[in-house]
Amino acid sequence: MKFGVVTFPGSNCDQDMIYVLRNIMGCETVELWHKDTDLQGVDFVVLPGGFSYGDYLRSGAIARFSPIMEAVVEHANKGGYVLGVCNGFQVLTETHLLPGALLHNTSHKFICKNVYLKPETNNSLVTRGLDSNKAYQIPIAHGEGNFYADEATMKELKANDQILFRYCDANGNVSDDVNPNGSLENIAGITNKNRNVFGMMPHPERAADENLGNIDGKAMFESILELVK
Repeated sequence: MKFGVVTFPGSNCDQDMIYVLRNIMGCETVELWHKDTDLQGVDFVVLPGGFSYGDYLRSGAIARFSPIMEAVVEHANKGGYVLGVCNGFQVLTETHLLPGALLHNTSHKFICKNVYLKPETNNSLVTRGLDSNKAYQIPIAHGEGNFYADEATMKELKANDQILFRYCDANGNVSDDVNPNGSLENIAGITNKNRNVFGMMPHPERAADENLGNIDGKAMFESILELVK
């Protein structure tokens, strides 16, 4: 599987993602620039975390108009895989490849810490290899990670099994007390109806190297790569 990682002005997790995909997971990985219009034949596009265009207007609002995004949208609409992490998730909601929106954290503060995630479905590329009874420790770093959707959209997300992760405690218990940003129903990640576009606020690439003392995030990349076995 060939990966492409997009760099926007203000991206700061692109090299982390490239390192994990290329050096840890051993995947062919190309670097895509926001002004590119060619995805170079990649199978899987990753929109990394950071502060694209300085988060002016709102997070992801300007990045959606980058030349590369026309090709990313076309890739997704043809069934190609796309993953957005943190700012990348915000970009995906702005392009309407994923429903909902990411609002300011209810604390109105930037939050950078380890949290726990509970997989909500095994019916997705990102989660199918995960243990639904395990709480995965993954870092977050965002000021606008508060997932919101209207009532009708929330009903669809649940009816179609589109919720990937919820914030939980170390034992896998989901409650308001462990919701770091105010996200509706503790939602930390979702997929689209066709299950080829994925968005999550936590950073699995920051928990995939043994030198960091935590490889819970590596399991998510391993889950993705089961496709090529």
